[in-house]
Amino acid sequence: MRLILLGAPGAGKGTVAKQLTAIDGSVQISTGDILRAAVKGGTELGKQAKAYIDKGDLVPDDITIPMILDRLKEDDCKSGWLLDGFPRNKNQAVKLHEALKKENMKLDIVIEMELDRQIAKNRIMGRRLCVNDNNHPNNVYIDAIKPDGDKCRVCGGELSKRDDDQDEAAIDKRHNIYYDDKEGTLAAAYYFRDIADQEGIRYITLDGKAGVEEVADQLVKKLEA
Repeated sequence: MRLILLGAPGAGKGTVAKQLTAIDGSVQISTGDILRAAVKGGTELGKQAKAYIDKGDLVPDDITIPMILDRLKEDDCKSGWLLDGFPRNKNQAVKLHEALKKENMKLDIVIEMELDRQIAKNRIMGRRLCVNDNNHPNNVYIDAIKPDGDKCRVCGGELSKRDDDQDEAAIDKRHNIYYDDKEGTLAAAYYFRDIADQEGIRYITLDGKAGVEEVADQLVKKLEA
């Protein structure tokens, strides 16, 4: 399968991405990883991107999208790919779709993780890190993984907060981009939703409020439908 996964920060995209790639062996593709690899490898596009990155500017779409296409053509993507972190706005969605069609690269599925903005914010601010293992899931706003007071629910270790998880201004800035349904990431999702039937793309929505197991069940059932 060739998929695009869209969801607000805090919606649990990482968990869903792991579930998807485990189902069919597709490769999770992060645009951040693509940029870093191209810059490190000194490719022509990487050199162009580096010039913008060094100035603190965003890399233009006419550089980013060709990088993405080059990555999707690599051998490990032949069995499928999952694009994570792109597009971030409607303009990128349109340009990416046009570029994929030009390269005869069929997009099969777009998945939107639906989640109320305040819930998404709470989930970010509710994350806690275990001193013994950061992979132990603890979140004060999610009943299924709520810690035991200030102790890890898995091992009883001390818990701490990430500073960036408590930066409300930064969270709001990221969510402003995602929840903008006119030009932002939600607008990108709705672009694919609106052309899905005519382009032969499956548009799937998942209820992000559900727990990990429930989301996994939703996903499997909708993929099999």
